[in-house]
Amino acid sequence: MTVPSLAGAARAMVARDLRLTWARRGDSLQPLLFTVLVVALFPLALGSEKARLAALAPGAIWVAALLASLQGLDSLFRSDVEDGSLEQQLLAPVPLSLLLGMRMLAHWLTGSVPLILVAPLLAQLLFLPAGLLTPLLVSLLLGTPLLVLLGASVAALTVGMRRSGMLLPLLALPLYVPVLVFGAGSVMAAAQGQDWLGAIALLAAGLVLAVVLAPLAAAAAIRIAMP
Repeated sequence: MTVPSLAGAARAMVARDLRLTWARRGDSLQPLLFTVLVVALFPLALGSEKARLAALAPGAIWVAALLASLQGLDSLFRSDVEDGSLEQQLLAPVPLSLLLGMRMLAHWLTGSVPLILVAPLLAQLLFLPAGLLTPLLVSLLLGTPLLVLLGASVAALTVGMRRSGMLLPLLALPLYVPVLVFGAGSVMAAAQGQDWLGAIALLAAGLVLAVVLAPLAAAAAIRIAMP
């Protein structure tokens, strides 16, 4: 039997998940539509005063992105459990952590990248000054994959349950709070003329740690949860 290379297994895993997402492209657009709807509600609730909306724009966009990232977490690994492919991944001659890491990458590409692309339009909707768009995009570019990695690690803990219900959001939200604080805080610091790169550096450091540790933690949790 030919043992696949790590690079080949990683490419195959990402390509598989992208094909599955394309087959269910209506469902994959739900986080993006949810984010747009949440952000669009702020002008309706707070009025059209530009200064007020601009002050709340970083927090509003980041809260919407955080809540959108919770969507799809419950089914991230559960669909593989139901069709038996997760058991095949456990028996594959490549590290399970690599396969799960590629699954997280595909989840970020299909769920968070569209959100980042539409972020300039959301910022314009909330009258965010053009000079703050760069800190916002950089924070989202570093923060959204960190949210995916943290959320996937928590989702792996509940993969053995039939339905996680509210347990998954309750476990994930405490881990999401620092990402929200530093992500929105970097934009707010830039708005006040302060150094915003410190918060970005913390996000980058957290992302590096999560890239290394989250797939390993998810693989260990799945091995424990699977009978």
